Amino acid sequence: MASHNQSYRAGETMGRTEEKGNQMMGNLGETAQAAKDKAQQTAQAAKDKTQQTAQAAKDKTQQTAQAAKDKTQQSTQSGQGRAQEMTGQAKEKASEMGQSTKESAQSGKDNTGGFLQQTGEKVKDMAQGATEAVKQTLGMGQKDDPTHQRRDY
Repeated sequence: MASHNQSYRAGETMGRTEEKGNQMMGNLGETAQAAKDKAQQTAQAAKDKTQQTAQAAKDKTQQTAQAAKDKTQQSTQSGQGRAQEMTGQAKEKASEMGQSTKESAQSGKDNTGGFLQQTGEKVKDMAQGATEAVKQTLGMGQKDDPTHQRRDY
């Protein structure tokens, strides 16, 4: 019976060893699965962080580009406004100069007209005087005509 007991005990020990091996293998599988899950979580977190960083960089780049665009537009509008202002001033100055020239020309025309009229009247009076002198010389003149006025020059 000793051999039967020994066989029984050997089988029991073998069963326990197998059980322990299976438990260890189970624990090892669970540990490996936990490590795998942890690695996946870490990789996912790194991926999410990378995407967030990339999005933040993209947003910052867009903001910087928009700020540059806005500044360029402001500079352009400022330049256009200044150019329009200078153009308006030049037009106003030209208009003033044109008006001044027109007034000077009108004044000269008025003065010239008055001068020519006076000169014309003087020439006419001188011609009448010469006509009267010729008539007197030829004896055709009227000496005592009350409607006739003699002019002295």
